[in-house]
Amino acid sequence: MEEKMVPFHKPRIVSVSRRTDIPAFYGEWFMNRVRAGWAVSCNPFNRRAMRVSLRPEDVAAFVFWSKNFAPFLPYLAELKKLGYRMVFLFTITGLPRIFESRVPDTGVTVAALQAISRMFSPGHVQWRYDPIFLTSVTDEKYHLRRFRELCRLLSGYTTRCYISFVCLYPKVRRRLQALEKQGIKVLAVSETEQAALARQLAEIAAEHGIELYSCCNDHLVGGPVKKAHCVDAGLLASLFNLEAGFYRIRPTRNQCGCWESVDIGVYNTCPHGCIYCYANTGAGASKNYLHHDPCSPELIMRGNCHSISGF
Repeated sequence: MEEKMVPFHKPRIVSVSRRTDIPAFYGEWFMNRVRAGWAVSCNPFNRRAMRVSLRPEDVAAFVFWSKNFAPFLPYLAELKKLGYRMVFLFTITGLPRIFESRVPDTGVTVAALQAISRMFSPGHVQWRYDPIFLTSVTDEKYHLRRFRELCRLLSGYTTRCYISFVCLYPKVRRRLQALEKQGIKVLAVSETEQAALARQLAEIAAEHGIELYSCCNDHLVGGPVKKAHCVDAGLLASLFNLEAGFYRIRPTRNQCGCWESVDIGVYNTCPHGCIYCYANTGAGASKNYLHHDPCSPELIMRGNCHSISGF
């Protein structure tokens, strides 16, 4: 009797999310989509919408990104019980409020990272000290001091730290004009100077059992600084026994080292209001947040996406 060939099924890595902070602001929406078993992802460039299965057997892992996981902590036990595999990219910089006006105090975010690490493991939690923003009030000495303080608090709770220097997109430069009127100046720093600072940070991190990785800044890579793969099939393979060879590296921008994933977030929806943010274009983010529907299949129903493709 001829044996039938079973089609190969490759579960997706789901990014939650580069485009906005879902754990901080949209946890209810996300859990509603998990319980429904699917969500809509809308490509921000061609407006093509895609139905993304969120059933456990179709998700290789969730890669969560956030500056504040505290509101999301109550959902983690349910996700774990349902059998989902998860890793956490947790941005903690402790920058002054003038740069991160709505990000919680460092005490809140550090406690949340420690709680996630205890629930899973230090290998599940990747700390992001990102971006490094050099100004007249956050110069090199400031960052060396702040980074050392954070390393001390996070030692034993994570094994990796990802860094990058701020990218001054035109929309970011426009926001900085307001700071310049307050006497805060952005410092011009060469790539050589950036690499020297990164090496100092790597030495501090190593003292606390943390390895340093460079995200989208290849000029920093070398010596103790490794190239980052923020969505990292190799890491997922080591944590969850997945087959990394099933996935391809698919950069999202220049010098990005990420493996392929599907992102279910939407740009211009994060109310954190960080000066350096690439994902918000204007003042509409807070308005979008206030008017989002937690029961909608897409994070923000814009009404201008093309027809939805299936799984």
